[in-house]
Amino acid sequence: MTEPETKIVLPKGFLIGAATSAHQVEGNNTNNDWWHAEQAGKVPKSGQATDHYHKYEEDFTIAQDIGLNAFRISIAWSRIEPQEGQWDNQEVEHYRKVLQSMKAHGLTRMVTLWHFAMPQWLADKGGFESSHAIEAFARYAAFVAQNLGDEIDLWCTVNEPELYAGMGYNKGKWPPFKHSVFGTLVVIKNIIQAHKKAYKAIKQVRPEAKIGVAKNSVYYEPYRRNNILDQIIVWVSNTFGNHYFLERIVHELDFIGINYYFYNLMSFSLPDGVREMNFNFLKNRPEDKPEVMRSDMGWRTYPKGLYHVLLDLKKFNKPIYITENGIANARDDMRKDFIREHLRWVARAIRGGADVRGYFYWSLIDNYEWADGYGPLFGLVEINRETLERKVRPSAEVIKEIEIQK
Repeated sequence: MTEPETKIVLPKGFLIGAATSAHQVEGNNTNNDWWHAEQAGKVPKSGQATDHYHKYEEDFTIAQDIGLNAFRISIAWSRIEPQEGQWDNQEVEHYRKVLQSMKAHGLTRMVTLWHFAMPQWLADKGGFESSHAIEAFARYAAFVAQNLGDEIDLWCTVNEPELYAGMGYNKGKWPPFKHSVFGTLVVIKNIIQAHKKAYKAIKQVRPEAKIGVAKNSVYYEPYRRNNILDQIIVWVSNTFGNHYFLERIVHELDFIGINYYFYNLMSFSLPDGVREMNFNFLKNRPEDKPEVMRSDMGWRTYPKGLYHVLLDLKKFNKPIYITENGIANARDDMRKDFIREHLRWVARAIRGGADVRGYFYWSLIDNYEWADGYGPLFGLVEINRETLERKVRPSAEVIKEIEIQK
C-alpha cells in the first residue's frame, strides 16, 4: 500500500454522514407495533427516546459542526398514516421542516421509508406475513413521494429486511414474537414484492428519484481456510445472506445500501453424527487478534471485512452507500479507530473498483437499541438520559480528519 497510513482520501462528492431511525430517536411513537410491545412488557420501553422529534435542529447543528455532510433518517410510517388510508398532514409538515432543516445545515438527505416499526393497524392485519402489506407499503411510498419527494435526495425503501424477518418471525425476539421458518420466508418474499412496488410507485411520481435499500451484509470467512466443507458453508451463507435479496430486486435499485457490522467465521462439524453449522463468533484465529475489536455487545468488528463485502458487490454494477456501520463503545476508546479503519478500507475498495459514494456512521446520538433498550451506546454524541443534554464525544473528532477531494 502506497497511501500514508495517517491519511484517508475519498473521492469528490463522497458523503460522510450519520444515521438514525424514527422510533429509536424521536420519542413517543405511540401508534406502532413496537410501542404496543413495550407497553406489554415484551421489550424495554422507548418512552421519549432522545426527543429528536423536537430537538432535530440541535442534532443537525451538531452533525454539521462535527464535519458531516449527509444524514440518514427514517420517517415514522405510523405518524404519516395513523389509520389505514388516513393521512396526517400535520405530521407531513413536521417532516418537511425536518428535511428542510437538514438541507439548511448542508446535509444531503437520505430517507428510509420503513425502519422496523410498523403502524399498529397493519400489524393487526398480519403485517408482512400478509400480501395486504405489499399494497399498503406501495401506497404509503407514493404518498410520501407526492408530499415530501421534493425534499428527499436519496431513498431507502426498507431497512435490513432479513434481520427484521429473522428477529420477528424466527428467533421471536422482536414483534410479532413468532417462531416460524415458513413465516420468515413468507415475510422476506413479501418485502421483496413491497420494495418492487414501492420503487415503481415512487418513480411514477418522481422519475428522477434515486432509490435503494439498506441491506445488512456480513463478511463470512471459513474457519479452516483450506477445508472444503467450511468453504461450502461460507458460499451458502454468502449466497442466501448477502445476495439473495439483492438479486431479486436488482432491476428496481438505483443504488445498494449496506449495513456492515458483522464478521462471521464459519465452520462445519459432525458432532455425534449430526450435521451442525457453527457460526457467529464461535471461534477465534490467533492471527486475527491484532485486527479484531469487540464492541460492548460482544460483536466482532473487522474493518477489512467491509473491503471484501464492497468488492463482492461490484458484480451488481450499482453505486454503493454504507448506510450503517457503528460500534457500541461506552468508554469511547475504540470508536475513533473503528471509524478510521473502516474508512481506510473503504478507500482501498474504491481504488479496487467499488463504486462507493458514501458512509453513514451509526449513530449520531445514543438511542433506543430495540430489544437491547438504552444499554448499548453507539453515538458520536452522548445523551444524558435524565436531561437529554447532548455532549459530543471525543471520537467525533475523527470526522474532520477525513479528506474529500475537491
